Amino acid sequence: MALPTPGSCLLSVRVLKAHGFPSKDILTPSDSYVSLWLPTASSQEFRTRTVRNCRNPVWNQTFRFRIHSHLKNLLELKVFDQDLITKDDPILSVLFDVGTLKVGESQRESFTLNPQGKEELEVEFHLQSLPACPEQLITNGVLVARELSSLDVQLEKIGSIQNNSESDGGVEALVPGSYEGSQTVTCGTSPIRFHSPTCWESELSVKLQDTSQEVLKVPLKSLPSGHVVRVSLPMTEEPALMMQLKNEKGPEELAVRLGFDLCEEEHVFLRKRKQVVAKALKQVLQLKDELQEDEIPVVAVMATGGGIRAMTSLYGQLSGLKELGLLDCVSYITGASGSTWAMANLFEDPDWSQKDLAGPTAAMRAQVTKSKLSILAPSRLQRYRQELKERAQQGYPSCFTNLWALLNEALLHDEPHDCKLSDQQKALEHGQNPLPIYCALNTKEKSLSTFEFGEWVEFSPYEVGIPKYGAFVPSELFGSQFFMGRLMKRLPESRICFLEGIWSNLYAANLQDSLYWSSEPNQFWDRWAQDQVTLDKEATPSLKMEEPPSTSSKIAQFFTDLLTRRPMAGASHNFLHGLHFHRDYFQHPHFSAWRGTKLDGYPYQLTPMEPHLCLLDVGYFINTSCPPLLMPTRQVDLILSLDYNLQGPFKQLELVGRYCQQQQIPFPPITPNAEDKEQPQECHVFADPESLDAPVVLHFPLVNDSFRKHSAPGVERKPEELAAGEVNLTSSGSPYHYTKVTYSEEDADKLLSLTRYNICNNQERLLQALQEAVQRRRQRNSQGGQQ
Repeated sequence: MALPTPGSCLLSVRVLKAHGFPSKDILTPSDSYVSLWLPTASSQEFRTRTVRNCRNPVWNQTFRFRIHSHLKNLLELKVFDQDLITKDDPILSVLFDVGTLKVGESQRESFTLNPQGKEELEVEFHLQSLPACPEQLITNGVLVARELSSLDVQLEKIGSIQNNSESDGGVEALVPGSYEGSQTVTCGTSPIRFHSPTCWESELSVKLQDTSQEVLKVPLKSLPSGHVVRVSLPMTEEPALMMQLKNEKGPEELAVRLGFDLCEEEHVFLRKRKQVVAKALKQVLQLKDELQEDEIPVVAVMATGGGIRAMTSLYGQLSGLKELGLLDCVSYITGASGSTWAMANLFEDPDWSQKDLAGPTAAMRAQVTKSKLSILAPSRLQRYRQELKERAQQGYPSCFTNLWALLNEALLHDEPHDCKLSDQQKALEHGQNPLPIYCALNTKEKSLSTFEFGEWVEFSPYEVGIPKYGAFVPSELFGSQFFMGRLMKRLPESRICFLEGIWSNLYAANLQDSLYWSSEPNQFWDRWAQDQVTLDKEATPSLKMEEPPSTSSKIAQFFTDLLTRRPMAGASHNFLHGLHFHRDYFQHPHFSAWRGTKLDGYPYQLTPMEPHLCLLDVGYFINTSCPPLLMPTRQVDLILSLDYNLQGPFKQLELVGRYCQQQQIPFPPITPNAEDKEQPQECHVFADPESLDAPVVLHFPLVNDSFRKHSAPGVERKPEELAAGEVNLTSSGSPYHYTKVTYSEEDADKLLSLTRYNICNNQERLLQALQEAVQRRRQRNSQGGQQ
């Protein structure tokens, strides 16, 4: 949506005086100054002069900003006590919402350091309307993209002194607030380019290399648009270098989709998938009449994480759904952490759900039961190292998750797979499979834990996006570099193993220390599994890691030149970088604030201000892949919740319910009774009869109930078969603990049989839930028609 052009104003900020400021010591009063930062108007932070040795400083200085009233303009004022030796001491910090000002009026404010009001800063504001600005803003009501200008800069030698040594090098060119920042310009090379917001009064600053001497400063607004301007650089007694400057309109089309609706590709898929679902429902429910399009319910499979256990179990349960003829009734399948490994494997085949899953399951079983020692062989380590170098050279940021991704790929495959997320679009062309959605969490790398702040990120073959902001990019562009919604540098699409590394980097916590503290491969595997004996539960690993030993291990030294620090997050270029916030973003109905923190009320601390995303396994918060299914635009009627946790069969689902309650998202109450908690069954139904907007949840915890005595639904085990029904799912001592990367053939077969059985043994409940989903869809349509 484009906003109308009026809204340009001139903000005048007059910093008057302060009184009662504390002293940095008993004898010396403060040396005070005030900084002003308004990033929607300028990249530059302004500051007053310093008033020395004064508890009641007077500045009386005025600063002016050109702003757009459709943006959330928050002026940050900070008072500092200047210190020439140590870092300046902050005295007061305040955010002032410029949107509270009225055009044509002056407003005087006193900001206090504490409730007693003994220390005060006095500031006067004045807002003046400006002639209509030609700038076009594009917004979804939360984020705003502004117009960009591009500046081309080229350097050439001139005059009779072309061999002068002073001109052999280049110069440093800087455009503050541009995407590129500072760049080196050398003679005889192609022009360099800067991109910066058109509305900012930016300027080009040129300095000699390796010096702080500024030889040129050019305001960009002084350059005629679309014309080449030549400027000489006075580096010697006579000009030796000439700069060619060309300022013109930057790219207009956004590469980031700003909107809260589903993308057109997903709408097309759903229309095709409904035909498949309608046919399957008619068959399994034995319906006489064809379902109308608006009567077809949206059914989703929601799988949790859990390492190899989750991957294996998902194969078993999908096989069960296939056997019952129910897989074609599913429109979405979401996964997190280990379950994404199964999804990524299956979607390599465009027709996987239309085939017998025995073949893919056998291939997965072979990988689960193989020895993992060879993945740390010197030849393999060298290959990882080379690919990480190439990836860094392409422009991807280095982080430990990239190494984990390659190791994880070796755990699950014999050879590297050249598969990409966008390749999975082939599996959706005819609606022949459910749409896969993979989940991750974007959080803050420093200061805040995931329980204090986090943002759900969804990955589909069509798009990658953060629904909270209504911002999405095509899946093939994820990882490329963006600014203000425009594509700045396209990078080759990552192999999907690097995305799997992001989706499942919970496991990289142990892996990271194991690599750094192990000298040989067998020591690595010993360290990886050393907590198995004493670990009572599956604890989420801490993000605070030990420092590596002073002498690097033989394994770790392969990567010390690539990994200079040890972050757990998957660092990716931020496709929201540079975007601004709409003035009413916080009141937007689709903007989902994180209830545990006030950070969402301070747009300058949110994701668009960050150059990189900080992506984590969702297991650091809630082990679920449910959030994408709760978007109102997807209208999911029935969720088949496949839970692979060994501890607490309802714990993660209860956390989802609590999260939804906090976020005011329609979701059924998760209230298992005491008997179910003590002895959970294979399937539990949760519904909210008062809300048609809340999906029904059919919850399948990982339990060994009637499977102990039955080899198939209704078929009791013979005495010699009872051992096959004993599956150890305890939280301690289980062969399926999340850090286990190798299963015995017996354990793999038991888990596959158990999970397949648990689905098939609940055929009647599944059919009943599908029948009720059709009725709920009809009832919802009926109520919608009455309204």
